[in-house]
Amino acid sequence: MIEKFDVMFTPAGKTRRLHISLPNNYYDREDRYPVMYFFDGHNLYSDADATYGKSWGLEDFLQRWTKDIIVVGMECGHEEGERLAEYSPYQIRGWFLGDIDGTGVDTLNWMVNELKPVIDSRYRTYPFREATGIAGSSMGGLMSLYAAICYNAYFSKAACISSAIHSVTIPLTNDFLKSTISSDTRVYLSWGTEESGGTHENPDDDWKTETAGFNRMFAKMLEQRGARTKLFCQRGGGHCEADWEKQIPDFMNFLWMNCE
Repeated sequence: MIEKFDVMFTPAGKTRRLHISLPNNYYDREDRYPVMYFFDGHNLYSDADATYGKSWGLEDFLQRWTKDIIVVGMECGHEEGERLAEYSPYQIRGWFLGDIDGTGVDTLNWMVNELKPVIDSRYRTYPFREATGIAGSSMGGLMSLYAAICYNAYFSKAACISSAIHSVTIPLTNDFLKSTISSDTRVYLSWGTEESGGTHENPDDDWKTETAGFNRMFAKMLEQRGARTKLFCQRGGGHCEADWEKQIPDFMNFLWMNCE
């Protein structure tokens, strides 16, 4: 069951659409549910809404999954440069996509201080961090990793898929060293071989690319703080919704099943 409505995104003074998946029996019961927030919410459920005409097919998975959960998909700004700015916690200079004046910290502050209270008051949620996760791909993957590190008091679980961390490893590492990471944190980090140099004849070599190295580095740092991580190299995987869809069962089961 998908519900859509607009909320005020105060950092930009504009509205942003939410795409929310509820359990099918939500209005027939009084149960409370965990919540997972996803960036690029328009790309999650419907091909008709998706930027490139192909969604993650997330609703199809949720219909089959054995766990009931509320998923909040947050749509980004679609005007020139808005998404990159809203989904970058840092200022980036000389990147292949151009300079980015990141306002991602404002985006996350809005999420935890404004959006989350709206969701928790409007729906029957478990509002505590142990029942709250975050996910995204590309710049959304960067934001999810940043949230797990710097907003760990709010998010206990993060799916960081094809994360755009190449240009921000130094400031992200510095922020990690200043952060407190709870030992119940779970973080899924993935990349596709076709976005990191191509699939190698020897599968072991797929884990030796620069992209693999960045993800392995952050996984190691998180594990040293007691967090659980899962690294996934998608052989033949590209930077697209069709390939990210294939990872849904893997990261959702890792993050949410057997969490006691």
